[in-house]
Amino acid sequence: MTSDAESAIIELLDQRGAGKTICPSEAARSLAHGSGNWREHMDGVHKAVDTMVEAGSITLSRKGKATSRRRGPYRIARRQPT
Repeated sequence: MTSDAESAIIELLDQRGAGKTICPSEAARSLAHGSGNWREHMDGVHKAVDTMVEAGSITLSRKGKATSRRRGPYRIARRQPT
């Protein structure tokens, strides 16, 4: 079952386009629906990211370099077909 956070990540990546990235806070802001309480959604976004990385549906980068786990500021991208 896809969580709300996973759905938000997928939707934002689809809107952004192939080869583009999003910040996890963008997904949290989307879930907050403009209420300003986006930080309370960050734990759910991080959990969704971990699940999606494990499933192989997304990749992460930090300072433009691929990384296999969340640490510090990171970006999210769709896994590109090989």
